[in-house]
Amino acid sequence: MPFQQIPGNLRVPFFFAEVNNQNANTASQNQRALLIGNMISTGGGAGTATPAVPLISQGPADANAKCGAGSIISIMTQAYRNNDSFGELWYLPLADDPSAVAATGSISFTAAPTATGVIYLYVAGQRVTVTVTSAMTTTQIASAVAAAINALNTLPVTAAAALGVVTVTSKNKCLAANDIDVRMNYGGVRAGESTPAGLTYTITAMSGGAVNPTMTTALANLSSMPFDFIACAFTDSTSMAALTAFLNFTTGRWSWQSMIYGHTFYAYRGTYGAITSFGPTLNDPNASVMGFYDSPTTSWEWAAAYAAQAAVSIRANPGVPLQGVVLQGILPPPIQSQFALSEQNSLLFDGISTFTVDTANQVHLQATITTYQLNAEGQPDNSYLQLNTMFLITAVIRALQTMVTSKYSRMILVANGTLFAPGSPIVTPNDIRTDLIANYGTLEYQGLVQDSQAFAEGLIVQQNASNPNRVDIGYDPTLVNQLNILALLFQFML
Repeated sequence: MPFQQIPGNLRVPFFFAEVNNQNANTASQNQRALLIGNMISTGGGAGTATPAVPLISQGPADANAKCGAGSIISIMTQAYRNNDSFGELWYLPLADDPSAVAATGSISFTAAPTATGVIYLYVAGQRVTVTVTSAMTTTQIASAVAAAINALNTLPVTAAAALGVVTVTSKNKCLAANDIDVRMNYGGVRAGESTPAGLTYTITAMSGGAVNPTMTTALANLSSMPFDFIACAFTDSTSMAALTAFLNFTTGRWSWQSMIYGHTFYAYRGTYGAITSFGPTLNDPNASVMGFYDSPTTSWEWAAAYAAQAAVSIRANPGVPLQGVVLQGILPPPIQSQFALSEQNSLLFDGISTFTVDTANQVHLQATITTYQLNAEGQPDNSYLQLNTMFLITAVIRALQTMVTSKYSRMILVANGTLFAPGSPIVTPNDIRTDLIANYGTLEYQGLVQDSQAFAEGLIVQQNASNPNRVDIGYDPTLVNQLNILALLFQFML
């Protein structure tokens, strides 16, 4: 028997029990999510968290307290929890860069109303309502709007009024703050929203925000803690390059030395032309970008919602496609700003994930892909195209890791054909091969892989020729596919 603790020379009677769990480990890894974005670290409304140090989330109210109400990361937290209320969530809050600049925009009221009405203002997708009357001047209206904005601390901006102009300034100083959308009457007639009679205004979009935080120290502070779903607020080339290096196959979390894995989710706002220019600059199998245009909701919230819904589905089964899943709390672009089918198809050849909008104005995931497009020789490569592929690979490797570390961590290795007593802590390459085939059958039953017979025929398990203490394995799984397209030829006769 393979005793590891009870000595063979024991003479003291009578009964002794040694517990061994090598055949009992069926645990799976907790798949955490991580949000990366700015916190408010100084001044009024500052959060209590230490910048660049990860901490677990206890909900949106906790995010407001620790990261500052209206900060990018607190707004991302609400968006994430709208879509995943159960999974373990962490923050990686970043302080604004010392050289960063806030984004600003304005609402200029140029004529007062001729009748009582309500202003329906949307800032970053959050509605702010202000009642105005014919007795109010444009200066009074601007003051009332600024006060209403400042009264809603979950907004990512503060406001100041002077001479009929409301100046809006982002709470966080960064390039990402330019994505804050300001508009009137998003809900339209269906929501009963319209401009009060006689009132006229001009909106100047948010701009001027500059310099996203540097992530080097913050990413290093994650150490070896695994995070499978990472939502990042930043899509500048420096930030994306940092996360690409953080996760890559050579030296990052996907390397053989680390085997931690993980995937980053982004969202990018732009016209069809802008997104088709942005997409080809990317080529990362460990990243996905949702492209959109003209939504009131910030790109940070799109990224957080995308990551959250991916987390919910993939935790349940990494093989199930995400198409049709609703992004809760995300406001869609007006119909004229939604991408047509031909445009969606082009985006999917540029490494950009796509969405659809239903008649109830809900945003649904359509095609969820990675940004990987070209191999090392610059040729088209679809091997890592599907988002599910990356998480299926992760799931299979982790299942193998659990089996191998539980069963073979303390075994004697001998050549095939060696005679030894049954139950001895001895294993041959053929024994390992048999276990791998059995484990593959379990993975197939779970819906992660397919074609067990072909796998068994191709599996190679052999003792290394140079190092007799090492076993080399040629493991070629066939991952399951996702039913993404049904093409039907309706060939009728009369």
